[in-house]
Amino acid sequence: MSDEYVLKIANKYHIKSEIDGATERDVINPLKKLISKWAGECLNDVYLSGSRAKGTAINLSSDLDLFISIKSTTSNPLNEIYDSLFNHIEGAGYKTRKQNVSIGLNVAGKQVDLVPAKKRPGNTNDHSLYISKRDTWTQTNVIEHINKVKNSGRITEIVLLKIWRKLHNLDFPSIYLELSVIEALSGKRKNTPASNFLAVLDYLRDEFLSKKIIDPANTNNVISDDLFKYEKEAIQKKAKESRSQKYWKDIIW
Repeated sequence: MSDEYVLKIANKYHIKSEIDGATERDVINPLKKLISKWAGECLNDVYLSGSRAKGTAINLSSDLDLFISIKSTTSNPLNEIYDSLFNHIEGAGYKTRKQNVSIGLNVAGKQVDLVPAKKRPGNTNDHSLYISKRDTWTQTNVIEHINKVKNSGRITEIVLLKIWRKLHNLDFPSIYLELSVIEALSGKRKNTPASNFLAVLDYLRDEFLSKKIIDPANTNNVISDDLFKYEKEAIQKKAKESRSQKYWKDIIW
């Protein structure tokens, strides 16, 4: 019965990874054109990343993430690339907002996050990302992130936690959330979504605060540093609150 309930909730919000023709035509293609005009010869590639690419998208959060790969030979520093893209998109008439590593905007009713990054030299998918929250940069590999999440066998539990995060209005970056779920369920059975989701809440309540989560694509990048202590405490507190509820409808709905 519990599994049935949580699966019903997951299905209620879960979005398929496939992009429909209208979104491709009205959102992605115009943005690609705009990005191409901005970057010129410095553009390496633009591709779908984030939750749509990982299969963990929900209809409560950002609809699309576009990863903008700039060639490694580009001389401009990352903060300059980030600000320049922001100004270009804003100058094209879109209402934009600066986020931690992305630029958020609304296009034809869809929320889109643009993630500009500079490719690292060499034959890899490693990129340098600007972190505006701390005015610094980090090296990572979004393709590796996509594959790790897609192949984790924990998509349902990740989707459930993303729903829970949104319902409780918590700041919990997606890659940090996804890796936390994978960590919390290490060694646990598959196909038991209800007990697994409770195990994730237990982890958030008991271990999350002190647990160091490392980027699988770069051991020097500590993902758990993406949140301040008080932000982590808010997640821990809500997990404790949810775990003390008697009925599922008061945990996730």
